[in-house]
Parts: sequence; C-alpha cells; structure tokens
Amino acid sequence: MRLDRYSRVADFLAAAGDFLAAREAEHNLILGVASMAGARDRSGEPPYLAVISDGDRVVMAALRTPPFNLILSQVDETAAIGALADDLGGTELPGVVGSPEAARAFAERWIATEGGSWAVVIDERVYRLSAVRPPRPAAGSWRLADPPDRSLLAGWLADFGIESLNDPDAARIELSLEDWAAGAGRRFWLWEIGGEPVSMVGASGETPHGIRIGPVYTPPAHRGRGYASNLTAAVSQALLDEGRSFCFLYADQANGTANRIYQAIGYEPVTDAVMLRFNR
Repeated sequence: MRLDRYSRVADFLAAAGDFLAAREAEHNLILGVASMAGARDRSGEPPYLAVISDGDRVVMAALRTPPFNLILSQVDETAAIGALADDLGGTELPGVVGSPEAARAFAERWIATEGGSWAVVIDERVYRLSAVRPPRPAAGSWRLADPPDRSLLAGWLADFGIESLNDPDAARIELSLEDWAAGAGRRFWLWEIGGEPVSMVGASGETPHGIRIGPVYTPPAHRGRGYASNLTAAVSQALLDEGRSFCFLYADQANGTANRIYQAIGYEPVTDAVMLRFNR
C-alpha cells in the first residue's frame, strides 16, 4: 500500500482522476471541490491531496481544503483507511465526509490514535439527475441572483446551515459568497413572487460531466407552495442545457419532504454519505 501526496490539484487529478470519474456520482463532492480548490488558497495552508495505491491500482483518494472537513473517496481496499489516518496523524481535523462505511472506519481509526470522540452531523442521500420531470407549476418566476442580493443570500445561507447542520458556519458562507461575487464557479438563483424572493437554489463544484446543486432553501413562511420544486427543476434543466450530462444533489435523509420532491422532479438515489464531527 502506497500513499502519495500532491501539492497541485492538477497532479492529484492526473493520478486519481480516472478512479474518481469511474464513479462520478459517488465522487461528485471530491471532484467538485477539487475543481474549485486549484484556484485559491483559503487559509495560508495548501490543500491536502492524497492518493492511495495498491501496486498500480488506485484504491482510495482524499482531499481537504483547510480549515474544512476531510473528504474521502470510495474505498476499494480497507487497508487504505489506516494508511490515510497514519499520514494525517497530528493534524487538527474538524471532521470527515464520505460513505457511511468509510467515514466511520476512518473516524474509529482516528480517535484510536488521536483521542477524542466522533458524532454524526448529518446522514445524506446522494442523487443524480439526467432528465427533469417538470413539477406542477407554482406562482412566480425565477432569476439569477446578482450583487444587490448578497445580504439576502448571506442570511438564508446562515438559516440553512442552522437548520440542516445546527451551524451557521459564517466562515464558509463568506467564502461561498466571495466565490459567487468573483464568478469563481458558484451561482445562486432566486424564485420571486411579485419581486419578493421566496426561495433559493445554488450550484457549484463541476465534475467531468456534471455539477452539484445546493443549497436549496425556502424560508418557513413560504414553504409548501412548490417554489423550491419549481426552482430546483428550472435550475437543473438550465444546467443540463449548458451541456452537462448530470446534476447531483445531497439531501438529508431525515427530511422526507425534500427527498420526495427531488425524486419527483427526476433525481435518482445513487448512494449514501455521512458527515462526522470530531470532538476533543
């Protein structure tokens, strides 16, 4: 088992790209983050980019853009998890994201050597869409968000973080809005009623043939009217029309309404993912 670290995203993708792209839906998060990570250095620390191989065969890859969570690929050899944990020893990791099996196995290995404990933040289902099924039309219309919408987006992103992760994550929101303002691979759209925004959908993280949708957020007072369904469907269709083969989306498994909505407009479940938090 061999672990290779890379200092450049391009070299990481040259080594792991085929392995990741072979299961593009399962790897849409790590591919999407990699597509955005090469253009920036957020914290003064370079990204962590690792590829684990068994002979000439890639069996796992991992990526982290400090100060955020470690993202794991699918794991083809369980011994790779130990190699990764050993290589990261002594690092301050806030958490890990990956398949339930891989993330939990890494977390158990991590706390065995680094101490502390781990807890589940969110269990999610990963969806893929290749054709939109239009929902029942809702009142209103949609548009691309523009600079005067920044304070609205910031507030709704914080509300989404509190509701979905119990964490407004102000640092992540600011970085997301910086990307959006700079046109660096992130966009937001709004559904409006009489000029009043009532729902939001974002997209970022391009993969070889697709892009990730999210977050999707409607304030409680405006829910149940089909705004999020129609906006998600419209944005997904627009992204397909730009030439993508797929849109990907993560949904909280505990939110039955959201999962039903996404499946109704054409999103098909592919796999599950979990976010774990480390506590010291």
